[in-house]
Amino acid sequence: MSTLLVLGALALVARTGCTDNGLNPSGVSDLDYTDVELGLTPRGPRFDVAHSKNVTALVGKTAQLNCRVHDLGNRTVSWIRHRDIHLLTSGRMTYTSDQRFISVHNPHTEDWILKIRFPQRRDSGVYECQVGTTPPIGHRMYLSVVEPVTTILGGPELFINTGSTINLTCVVQHSPEPPPAIRWTHKEEEINYDSPRGGVSVITEKGETTTSHLLVQKARMADSGRYTCAPANANPISVQVHVLSGEHPAAMQHGGQLRIQYPISAAMLSIIVTLMGCYYKQDIRNIL
Repeated sequence: MSTLLVLGALALVARTGCTDNGLNPSGVSDLDYTDVELGLTPRGPRFDVAHSKNVTALVGKTAQLNCRVHDLGNRTVSWIRHRDIHLLTSGRMTYTSDQRFISVHNPHTEDWILKIRFPQRRDSGVYECQVGTTPPIGHRMYLSVVEPVTTILGGPELFINTGSTINLTCVVQHSPEPPPAIRWTHKEEEINYDSPRGGVSVITEKGETTTSHLLVQKARMADSGRYTCAPANANPISVQVHVLSGEHPAAMQHGGQLRIQYPISAAMLSIIVTLMGCYYKQDIRNIL
């Protein structure tokens, strides 16, 4: 009877592949699936840093810091400003008297957005998106609020000889992205590059520093007036152009463009040179 029980037990082992040495019938060790993650994502909230990046914004134009949190569950997302360790928002509630700060969340997404209306340069700094776990976890981002600077080289006044080429160079710096368009105007009217006058063109080079060149060939008196460079994402800047019919006695010429430089100092220098010449002549006479 005992022999039959042993044979039955061995048969059961053979059918189930269970052996006391941890090997299956083929001789390969069985896996303990309770210790294998099988590609499952980790449990608990985690930040998607690829969609939670630093932001550069323009002064006065709404800035948005995005925080994407996977597997948030029923936990709360808060925004904290590191400059003064101030709780700005928690969930969709705002906890600051500065009403420029707003928490935005669409229930169908994993994005929690801190929106800052009318940002100023003082708003630049570190902001933390924090999840209310135990202990809390957070992801920090840097907001840089910049104010683009627009300049026209050689301004605010330019003096041009008749028949020369007017070359106005507008430079846009400190812009988070190149301006999508730069508008040039003359006497408050947008310049038409296809006008019957002809000889008017613009060349724009975009990059970290964007440069736009307005070229007006064979300048004439009618080309005098106020020219304005107006980038789409920066403040406009103007220059007054004077087209001269003849030589300007107190001007310096640079490639057809004339600029008055320190007229009072030049006059004083002329007087001093004249007086020195007079004294020099008097000294010569005394010697003779």
